[in-house]
Amino acid sequence: MFLTLRSAVEDALADALAALDYPTDDLGIEEPPEDVDAVLASSVAFRLASEAGAPPPQVAAEVADALDADDIEYVADITTQGPYVNFLPSDAYYAGTLDAGQRDDYGRLPDTGESAVVEHTSANPTGPVHVGRARNPIVGDAVANVLDFAGYDVDRHYYVNDAGRQMAVFTWAYEHFDEEDLDSEPERDRIEYDLVRYYRKGNAFLEDGPADEVEEAEAEIQAIMQGLEAGDEDVHERVTEVVDQVLSGMRECLARLPAEFDEFVKESRFMFDGSTDDLVARLKELDEAVYEEDAWQLDLSPHGIEKNMVFLRSDDTSLYTTRDLAHHEWKFEEYDRAVTVLGEDHKLQAEQLQTTLDLLGNDTSQLENVIFSWVNLPGGLGMSTREGTGVDLDDLLDEAVDRARGEVEDRMEDRIRDDDLTDEDVDRIAHQVGIGAVRYDIISKQLTKTITFEWDRALDFEAQSAPYVQYVHARTCGILDEVDEVPEFDASALEHEAARDLLRTIARFPAVVEASADALEPHNVATYTREFAETFNGFYRECPVLSEDDPELRAARVALVAAARNTIANALALLGVAAPDSM
Repeated sequence: MFLTLRSAVEDALADALAALDYPTDDLGIEEPPEDVDAVLASSVAFRLASEAGAPPPQVAAEVADALDADDIEYVADITTQGPYVNFLPSDAYYAGTLDAGQRDDYGRLPDTGESAVVEHTSANPTGPVHVGRARNPIVGDAVANVLDFAGYDVDRHYYVNDAGRQMAVFTWAYEHFDEEDLDSEPERDRIEYDLVRYYRKGNAFLEDGPADEVEEAEAEIQAIMQGLEAGDEDVHERVTEVVDQVLSGMRECLARLPAEFDEFVKESRFMFDGSTDDLVARLKELDEAVYEEDAWQLDLSPHGIEKNMVFLRSDDTSLYTTRDLAHHEWKFEEYDRAVTVLGEDHKLQAEQLQTTLDLLGNDTSQLENVIFSWVNLPGGLGMSTREGTGVDLDDLLDEAVDRARGEVEDRMEDRIRDDDLTDEDVDRIAHQVGIGAVRYDIISKQLTKTITFEWDRALDFEAQSAPYVQYVHARTCGILDEVDEVPEFDASALEHEAARDLLRTIARFPAVVEASADALEPHNVATYTREFAETFNGFYRECPVLSEDDPELRAARVALVAAARNTIANALALLGVAAPDSM
């Protein structure tokens, strides 16, 4: 409804400006001032004032006079307020929104006919997922959810580094050491926590072991790397045995968020199919290719990148970036949009990769990088920090659920005592709130900002947090549990301003989905949910639903609550945050 209205307003405004001989390149469409009962406004008068030689309010009045509300779908009236031209919604707009809001999939956009791949997380399979990388799977999963809801055919990929030196070291250590050689017990009863001890032992040995034995180990590690480069199936199987075991544990951790993947794409695939060799040959032909310091490199300084990109070592083994170039060319063939979620420490690598893909003749308009800053943990969180590992994501999630359970037990003490909530209910709510608090707090911040995760803020039921929004969903469910079904309704009965505010907010949801998908900014959805929660709570205070005596008004308000439930449930789903039925 909102998207249709916006399109109609844009078309009418462009026609009006053209008739007045004003440029139509920037229509200034935005949300109206808070004290205006409108759904859209235009600030175009600001831009046109100098050209018109008149103050913005006068230009706004001129533009408004050139428009006819009767010719614009879902617009009842056009007004001005200072420099703004405001578009007021018709009864048909409210009715259409209330009808559309009854659908479980409200907000989902039509199929675009385009495909998208979202590559995220892609942490090296060398051990447990560290909390410092938690922003990647959380943001990546939300980006994929938003694109899917916006009508794209989305695949979620994890790119596996299974061919670099780290995995060669890991494989050598796994084959070389026995359990009794290891220095500690696994920190958790899961496979990646068990196997990471071999990786740590191997690195420690290479750093401090006897020189002759280290030299022998390095030769074996080099043989593993060269075997992979040569397509040796036996070597590949040895490495894969380690990689797949570690990945299986990492997947269990990521599933707790949840962050799930359609495919784990291994970089060795692009070595074994010949595409890396082909790509190296093409790179050597580029004018930017130089052989320096015993390696083939690209001098990208003419393109504004000061650091050379090494793509082939002197022993003819390729590097991660080399194989990633082949990987991206494959993605360009398979998908219309290729989205990669990266930490800020990969920014230079991303610039080198995109510039090189351009030099190779690719259309890199398909490539979109989502680059995020770090998540910091303040002191005093009561979480274990283990030597050599830091804080694992599992630790953060365990702590989140434990703290959420404490909040739930404190807030729902009476219901627990009266057996209204079972232990199973408390566990379910604690998990939904705890994990939701972590995801929501991380997604809700702009990606370019380094954030510090704080428990008191993330789990605050009264502030703009996940529990605050989740409680709104639980409240809508509580109301609807008291009715058998949504009765026949008439949207025109919703005359109270608080009800109209809520209906206008519901109407905006598809546009929020569209904008978030276009810009790859899921934090916009989180911002919307906070605004939605405030608006719903205002409606809840001002407009009784179940106790309303007027049957027509009661029916319309019940329908509005149903639309609110569907809207907030879908918005939370985009963020990967659970929508509890009760809290």
